[in-house]
Amino acid sequence: MLDDKNLLVTGGTGSFGRKFVEIALKEHNPRRIIIYSRDELKQHEMRMQFNDDPRLRFFLGDLRDRERVYRAFKANVDLVIHAAALKQVPACEYNPFEAIKTNVIGAQNVIDAAIDCGIPKVIALSTDKAVNPINLYGATKLCAEKLFVQGNSYAGQKPTRFSCVRYGNVVGSRGSVIPVFLSQRDNGVITVTDKRMTRFWITLEQGVEFVMRCTQLMHGGEIFVPRIPSMGIMDLVEAITPECRVEFTGIRPGEKLHEVLISADESRHTVSLEDMYVILPEYTWWDKNRHEMDEYSRSKPVPEEFSYTSDMNEKWLTVDELRSMVAKL
Repeated sequence: MLDDKNLLVTGGTGSFGRKFVEIALKEHNPRRIIIYSRDELKQHEMRMQFNDDPRLRFFLGDLRDRERVYRAFKANVDLVIHAAALKQVPACEYNPFEAIKTNVIGAQNVIDAAIDCGIPKVIALSTDKAVNPINLYGATKLCAEKLFVQGNSYAGQKPTRFSCVRYGNVVGSRGSVIPVFLSQRDNGVITVTDKRMTRFWITLEQGVEFVMRCTQLMHGGEIFVPRIPSMGIMDLVEAITPECRVEFTGIRPGEKLHEVLISADESRHTVSLEDMYVILPEYTWWDKNRHEMDEYSRSKPVPEEFSYTSDMNEKWLTVDELRSMVAKL
């Protein structure tokens, strides 16, 4: 899927974008990867990180700038990975207009440009916070999911297809709790909002590999959800800073005790594969043609009223496993 292809990654200088480029260059042979982002310093640092690899192109631009998005997408792109977003929950709560401009209007610009430029495949990154959202960040990502799923209808007879990947917290990414705990360790005091808190957990490498696989599986309209483990916040404290005193500060606005990757309402059109769940689109043509899709012929419907939540997960990370994951960062 990636060999000899022209790829474009929005938000390409972020944690996911850097790891995606690293794995794509190491394990595949893309013709070109366009890094679309708005931070010139991060682009310079990334150019140095990859030793001015001639297959990389750095394109300064903001998703809000519709004309600039179109200019980037006209570069004979075969696949777009849409990873750009405003992701900090408190920042989005305080700056709601800005979050909507980037996460919702920016998504619309990506969809329109992809259709008009004839890009075959677009896969967008979503989050567990889009399910039953209680903060603005989650609400904007829910809107973005709806836009990308219905983008397949807007494409009409054109070849462009859109799908989403939805997963949980990424170990060590910007905004992850791990860097916060590590920075607090020297003070001897760790702040935790609530000791009951659980989260889904995935590494950057796992996230990238999952996205790459989904680009091959997608037919358009699916939301792909990996089967990933959960961790308890106090287990993470024990793994990183067992010697520190813990102060409980209370749940912040817009924060959940437990995260949800699939809601009970979505279970009616969700199927299970060996390593993932797939929330299928509710298109009239989908069920008609589904028997022709080999990868879904092996799938099984999930039970009625099924939900996939971090506190009721079958897979849990142990303290030793968490320590091993943190040590690799």
